[in-house]
Amino acid sequence: MDRRELAAFLRSRRERITPAEVGLPAGPRRRTPGLRREEAAQLAFISTEYYTRLEQARGPRPSREVLAGLARALRLSDAERAHLHHLAGAPPAPPSGPSREVRQSILDLLHRLPQAAAIVTSATLEVLAWNDLAAALMEDFSALSRRDRNLVRRAFLGPHPHGRRLYGVSDADAFARTSAQRLRATAARYPDDPEVAELIAELLSGSEEFARLWASHDVCAEPTLCKTFQHPTVGPISVNCDSLDITDRDQRVVIYTATPGSSSEEALRLLSVIGTQRMDVGN
Repeated sequence: MDRRELAAFLRSRRERITPAEVGLPAGPRRRTPGLRREEAAQLAFISTEYYTRLEQARGPRPSREVLAGLARALRLSDAERAHLHHLAGAPPAPPSGPSREVRQSILDLLHRLPQAAAIVTSATLEVLAWNDLAAALMEDFSALSRRDRNLVRRAFLGPHPHGRRLYGVSDADAFARTSAQRLRATAARYPDDPEVAELIAELLSGSEEFARLWASHDVCAEPTLCKTFQHPTVGPISVNCDSLDITDRDQRVVIYTATPGSSSEEALRLLSVIGTQRMDVGN
């Protein structure tokens, strides 16, 4: 562990971030460039005392969990993240399971798409991030547990409100088939990951359909270019479906857009206004 270099690196990364970039007020008496130490510590979910000791080159070797928190708080690039690990004497290990950490630039992208619904999914089809319109179109993912944000689990095991499978999308059965194929490929990439194994075991025991698809050993899935959501408030919404692979994280950005000038575009605009509130339930 190179304490002096680690201290200098942390300080340089902290000082380049403005409070506005992380949603903090600048305040009238801010004298330090960038973030204060206590602000960086808060964002990294560690104590101010611990963070200060790291910047003073007198802290203990940080754990991988602490390093992950520091990388997230200081908005490090992948190269900077690897450098941080090397300075701390803990070279980044190859991932044993699918990454769940979404790059800040991708999170920023989602929120710069106000007229499109967009989500980020992991290799196991867990919804990791979403924008407001995606929550309005599909459901409020922030109100769900991590377990319930997994789309392949939801496709095969439910729940299916009002008898509609997977938000009433027109390709629900095809999506289920595709998700089983993708999960088969994921299992091959992460053979030692317990969460992947647990998910597969749960699906095999809980869904005859999944067990049948799993037994086929298919791993090739055709992309879906368009689908229709049966929304409970505004009715059917037909959207184009485009996916962008984030290869270094084994993640995927899925973007739903409506044809300009269509009734579905008007429905998406209405959803962007009403958000996730239920219009069919009385106060």
